Amino acid sequence: MNRNLWLLSILQGLFLTNNVTFIAVNGLVGFTLAPFGWLATLPVMGYVVGGALCTGPVAWTQKRFGRKASFMLGLVVALGSALLCAFAAYIQSFWLLCTATMIAGYYSANGQLYRFASAELSAPEAREKAVSLVMAGGLLGAVLGPNLASYSKNLFDTPFVGAYLALVGVALVAMAILACMDFPKVVARTAAAGGRSLALIARQPAFMIAAGTGALSYGVMNLLMAATPLAMQHHNMPFSDAAFVLEWHVIGMFAPGFFTGHLIKRFGALPVMTCGGLLNLICIFVALSGAELHHFTASMFLLGVGWNFLFTGSTTLSLSTYTAEEKDRAQGAMNFCVFGVMALTSLTSGMLVTTKGWTILNVGSLIPVLAILIGLAWLRYNDKKAPTAASIG
Repeated sequence: MNRNLWLLSILQGLFLTNNVTFIAVNGLVGFTLAPFGWLATLPVMGYVVGGALCTGPVAWTQKRFGRKASFMLGLVVALGSALLCAFAAYIQSFWLLCTATMIAGYYSANGQLYRFASAELSAPEAREKAVSLVMAGGLLGAVLGPNLASYSKNLFDTPFVGAYLALVGVALVAMAILACMDFPKVVARTAAAGGRSLALIARQPAFMIAAGTGALSYGVMNLLMAATPLAMQHHNMPFSDAAFVLEWHVIGMFAPGFFTGHLIKRFGALPVMTCGGLLNLICIFVALSGAELHHFTASMFLLGVGWNFLFTGSTTLSLSTYTAEEKDRAQGAMNFCVFGVMALTSLTSGMLVTTKGWTILNVGSLIPVLAILIGLAWLRYNDKKAPTAASIG
């Protein structure tokens, strides 16, 4: 862990602070302002739709101006969109809130590339650990995000205006940290050194499973996490309980980062990812067993750990499928898959939990989890036939 990696870990934590705060408050603010209850999570959907739409522009700015300039632009957008969210909550405008969260998606599309940047700031033989440890920086978001939302939501007469304004301060701190960082210089690329087309990259079994698993693991997490504050409110639990559950969920997401890289280096990406899929199954069964605080806490913690294994593994797996010349299009495609699935699950989450209930939502989550496990089994079969095609660690 060199200086730049430590600073990137803090940036990851501040990025997750923004995400967790959005998850904690957007559904509740949306439920208050939405013309129909089933539209409650539309502001959450706006955030990820914005991220999906911005994957292309972000990939272009990363390629044209480099990591640092692109990341700084993302933080400027984060600051402006937080101000706009606060104004939307103040004037009680549901559609302005949705617009503001969609604009914030540009920051999300940038922040999703922190994990890839970590591999460029470390020696090639240590990239698994670098990815894992930078993602462990999300622990800062685990502690800061829920508590920030809880303590700032009533700073003003209009609920949650303070939470959005607190994110302005988070963005300013992140900008100061980024200003102190150094990234590898942008390498001029000729037409001859442009690498393969995205179509050729995407045909690789390892890339397909890495992109699919990364997207579905985020989708399952988003489906259940976005609905949790609404489900807990339905069971008459205070917002402080929801913040507590989200805190343990995000701890589960990023605490394993201190050792996930070691596990991938020791056992390979596929076994670790399979373990993550099984943890997601256990999470769903715990959620179906009851609706008390300890059920929500345990299931969300397991969901976080399962996501960490799946997402860190898929990121590491993808690193073997493209060259340095191909990284912008490959990483942009992977993030587009993630945001596309998250957009679908964000709206679906609110619709299901407000119309069908928490139980049906969890039963439905079994489908993508089983799809992940089947895909990993298929890749393992292909890996045995051609070990170099998907071999990792």
